[in-house]
Amino acid sequence: MKVVATDLPGVLLLEPRVFSDNRGFFFESYNRQAFAEATGYSGDFVQDNHSHSVRGVLRGIHYQIKQPQGKLIRVVTGEVFDVAVDLRRSSPMFGKWVGYHLSAANHRMVWIPAGFGHVYLTLTDRVDFLYKTTDYYAPQHERTILWNDPAIAIQWPLEGEPILNAKDQDGALLKQAEVFD
Repeated sequence: MKVVATDLPGVLLLEPRVFSDNRGFFFESYNRQAFAEATGYSGDFVQDNHSHSVRGVLRGIHYQIKQPQGKLIRVVTGEVFDVAVDLRRSSPMFGKWVGYHLSAANHRMVWIPAGFGHVYLTLTDRVDFLYKTTDYYAPQHERTILWNDPAIAIQWPLEGEPILNAKDQDGALLKQAEVFD
């Protein structure tokens, strides 16, 4: 597995070794030992999630203020623009973001440790998005920051307005949000 550091320390792009031939392909999407060596995280994943979306859906910026979740993310159908935002107030990178294209074609995965917000925009007609989490979903601790907060200024590859649910439409601004120390 190739590990690509991003501009946010701790957030890593993971490029698995893919074996392809005329039948299709094979790759190891998770190996606990290799993952620990690549990321430094040797804890458990406790939940697997699968999200299906149509083109133009934007989900996030989400995080859990208590029971924070690290996430190992990949796309198995379609393509997304995936973003991590540093929400650790003590970090010199607080409020900064990194974005990357994840797709079924490029097989890339991303590791987003606890302390970061997560958001993605679907770029194809159909997207199936899978992710493992290091802690359980706890809706009472979930927080949402507005996807287009000018203080964060994510450069979205978006034409027009995204498809949002009510929670994402009503997200807080970073300056008013409850974040990590």
